Amino acid sequence: MRRSWIPLLLTVFIAASGWSQGKEQARLKECGEVMTEILKIPEGIPQNLLDKAECVVVFPSVKKVAFGVGGSYGRGALICRSGDKYTGPWGAPAMYALEGGNIGLQLGAEATDFVLLVMNTKGAKSVLSSKVKLGADAAAAAGPKGRAAEAATDVVMKAEILSYSRSRGLFAGISLEGSTLRSDGHANKNLYGKELSAKDIILGGAVKMPAAGHELAAVLNNKSPHNSSDAN
Repeated sequence: MRRSWIPLLLTVFIAASGWSQGKEQARLKECGEVMTEILKIPEGIPQNLLDKAECVVVFPSVKKVAFGVGGSYGRGALICRSGDKYTGPWGAPAMYALEGGNIGLQLGAEATDFVLLVMNTKGAKSVLSSKVKLGADAAAAAGPKGRAAEAATDVVMKAEILSYSRSRGLFAGISLEGSTLRSDGHANKNLYGKELSAKDIILGGAVKMPAAGHELAAVLNNKSPHNSSDAN
């Protein structure tokens, strides 16, 4: 009798695994769509800042209804330029979580998209190594947009992470100080089918680009194929 349950349990397990993977693929695909749309905004992320970024983090459709649920407010993906000095093409993404009360306070009824630029190697190492508190473990600032970037040289030079938001069609720099970034290990396992750290994915070359990540990588490789950071 017990043996008759084994095929059923295996079927349920396989179905659950497929659903979990599909959920992460859908989220990753949405990251690509959000990045594509934001990079088309005329007064959006300045090209010179994008060209200096080592990594980009995208959190699509963060909603206020998530406030207070497990302390997690946003889930998305981190994507970096490949190579130990971040000078190669944009590579496979790692799934990430954005947490903290400051995020909830800035959310309205509409879904909000967040995009974070990791501006130097120190910032990239911090984000890849552990749970990072913005403003404490990594210097963070609201990202300047459009022509405002020319007047924000000091902010840009000091910040390791620049953050932006889009809600109700409005795009702006936004401060996320006090919030935290961390690798979403459960989501990465669902997406890639095995336990992987963010370092394994971003720096280790341990995985191939998932199909759902092609748009995110392609739009960044097209818009910013080369790293112009002074550190590289």
